[in-house]
Amino acid sequence: MISRKNQSRTHRPLTYRDAGVNIDAGDALVDRIKPHARRTLRPGVMAGIGGFGALFAVPRGYREPILVSGTDGVGTKLKLAVEWKMHDTIGIDLVAMSVNDILTLGAEPLFFLDYYACGKLQVADAARVIQGIAAGCEAAGCALIGGETAEMPGMYPPGEYDLAGFAVGVAEKKKIIDGRSIRAGDVLLGLASNGAHSNGYSLIRRIIAGQRITKASRLGGRPLREVIMAPTRIYVKPLLSLMRRIRVKGLAHITGGGLLDNVPRVIPEKLTADIDAGSWPMPPLFEWLQQKGGVPQQEMYRVFNCGIGMVLVVDAKDAAKAAALLRRAGETVWRIGSVRKRRRGEAQTLVQ
Repeated sequence: MISRKNQSRTHRPLTYRDAGVNIDAGDALVDRIKPHARRTLRPGVMAGIGGFGALFAVPRGYREPILVSGTDGVGTKLKLAVEWKMHDTIGIDLVAMSVNDILTLGAEPLFFLDYYACGKLQVADAARVIQGIAAGCEAAGCALIGGETAEMPGMYPPGEYDLAGFAVGVAEKKKIIDGRSIRAGDVLLGLASNGAHSNGYSLIRRIIAGQRITKASRLGGRPLREVIMAPTRIYVKPLLSLMRRIRVKGLAHITGGGLLDNVPRVIPEKLTADIDAGSWPMPPLFEWLQQKGGVPQQEMYRVFNCGIGMVLVVDAKDAAKAAALLRRAGETVWRIGSVRKRRRGEAQTLVQ
């Protein structure tokens, strides 16, 4: 039998920190992000960050409220954020990917939760990321009411982390946008993107691997790294405002799959979205990527948003008014095509 005295000489008492988890660092992070989360509070929040769960009351004024949820990450754009130490806006991307998705159903985002995982918690970097998440929530008008910070030694290389986000919104049942009312003759409006948003970064990283990109590298008068890492545009407020004035028949968030794969998700099978590639200017970033990577034109439209972050389908008689209202709200809008009857064997979206 080993006495306690002998045991203490043989084995130093272990703590969770010895195993690689710093509880104090996690507590410090929570304290740092609470003020940013408070700025996102909106009516309906009953309990937020700090508890075991968050409470939110469905807003009044809905006759038949339907909850709409979405979850997403930011893809391999995260690798560049870590490599270039650009942690400030990747949280905006995280929020945008989910809130823009649920917006396509006509939903108003209510609240957002995040998941931040790493091998060793770097409080300063994590705080910058979550401050970006709070900024994204403010832009979307939703509350950051909870999340999870997971420190998992051995799971991630030093300095790296992973992100996931989850948004919940609400829509009036009779006003849900499902694309079923879309008809031949309807007009397609495209809203300008802010860059590559959070898609196609595996190809972007492959292209830039052969380039020497430094902090001094520039494109179109701006630092190239800033152009590549520009945060995903959040379309929530201008589109919710538009929906109160104009009937929007369909909304496509242009994410992974680009224009060619995302627009068909909201168009009935017997119809085709005919998009005129010359109706909007290709942003310099995509011209640069295509040139440096030798990417075929149709591949560009299938991988990237190519300057169009959201596509709206509206009745032809409403198109001019919708475009004017969106421009008044600060959006850049183009009439990029129309919907027509689909021919046998034809793709549901054509960009030509």
